[in-house]
Amino acid sequence: MIPENMSASILIAPKRVQVQTVPVPIPESDQVLVRIEAVGVCGSDTHFYLDGHIGDMVVTEPLILGHEAAGTIVAVGSDVDSARIGQRVSIEPQKPCTTCEYCLSGRYNLCVCMEFYAAPPVNGAFAEYAVIQAKFAYEVPDSVSIEAAALLEPLSVAIAACRSARVTPGSRVLVAGAGPIGLLVARVSVLMGASEVKISDPVQHRRDMAVQGWATEAIDPRTPKSASEIPWADVFIDASGAAPAIQAGIRSLKPRGRTVLVGMGADDVLLPVSVIQNREIELTGIFRYVDTWPAAIEMVATDAVDIDALITNRFGLHRVEEALLCGSEDPFAIKSVIIP
Repeated sequence: MIPENMSASILIAPKRVQVQTVPVPIPESDQVLVRIEAVGVCGSDTHFYLDGHIGDMVVTEPLILGHEAAGTIVAVGSDVDSARIGQRVSIEPQKPCTTCEYCLSGRYNLCVCMEFYAAPPVNGAFAEYAVIQAKFAYEVPDSVSIEAAALLEPLSVAIAACRSARVTPGSRVLVAGAGPIGLLVARVSVLMGASEVKISDPVQHRRDMAVQGWATEAIDPRTPKSASEIPWADVFIDASGAAPAIQAGIRSLKPRGRTVLVGMGADDVLLPVSVIQNREIELTGIFRYVDTWPAAIEMVATDAVDIDALITNRFGLHRVEEALLCGSEDPFAIKSVIIP
């Protein structure tokens, strides 16, 4: 039996979260209703909690956060095969319009009418149930834990970043930031054939974790003449959002090197423009992902990526506020997961 109401953790105002009873969403004809069993806590959730906005995305009314989600299909819309009920699924948390120029060109992540989980005004998954288009509910094998299924979303960010950076066999890659995204970017780079993957982070225990199957080497950016300051890399991917890391990473690139910015930091960052010009460095950002879930599922199902190893903290819906602050308050936290 599916209840009429559910519990959800709702952002009422910056730094104010409440658990409330709200109606269970009703799936549209092409949607499925998922009983949420795990939700990863993302840095963007924390940004919305602390600041009430990310760039021009502003929270103006109560909002359910959370977009890294997985669970079990419990109901389907009229156009969806009822055989899907009972499937364990990972959610790609977006609904593109399918008709704008970006959707039609295959870049649906840039859809001008995108409805993305936990991006105002669209509700996310810090709740007991959520709906998603059936095609964006990916069945996962039993060998993939439900928590790992939720974390296919940040893995997808890493896959999209490495694809954008054109990591190929033999690439030499520098990653800034050994948080969840940085570790996943490093690991995906290795899987794509990079011969050398260095990850830079000032925190010792994160560097220690990085060399346990994620990167080939971990470096301290505070070390004089660190490897991040010497032109050697083909690819630099920033997963820190820190201006000094971005500047040092760009300087690490050889001529015709490529930079992809993934981390969220200040809206404006001073860049070494002369280096970019003189070395003809390519620089771009990454915004979500396109068609990454099949690859992410394969990586986890075959044990190529041990994504469960990232999880350090688990919380219930009534402790979402604690989970949102965990990354900054617990120096040993890597990835927190909400269990509704």
